[in-house]
Amino acid sequence: MLGQQIRMARAARGMTAEHLAGTAGITRKTLAAIEHGRAATSIGNVFNVASIVGVPLFGVDDPSELIALRRRGEERLALLPTRVDKKRKDHDDGLDF
Repeated sequence: MLGQQIRMARAARGMTAEHLAGTAGITRKTLAAIEHGRAATSIGNVFNVASIVGVPLFGVDDPSELIALRRRGEERLALLPTRVDKKRKDHDDGLDF
């Protein structure tokens, strides 16, 4: 779906695939993979291409709103423990107390 949005936005801007790929610093083949939604493409490349053609990410059009959303996410991540131990298995040694 994101790949389709990228392709439509590229066409609406009158950009050729070659031009967009060059602007994004990727090959034409990688751009085709992005536009066809292939899973093997780097998410960073997908986000970069989406940004170049103006496809909003995370449902946010305004860059300042995206920055605020990122900050809130970072604040939530800071609340998580830095280490999570594996769940211990309960040992049943057959003793009844």
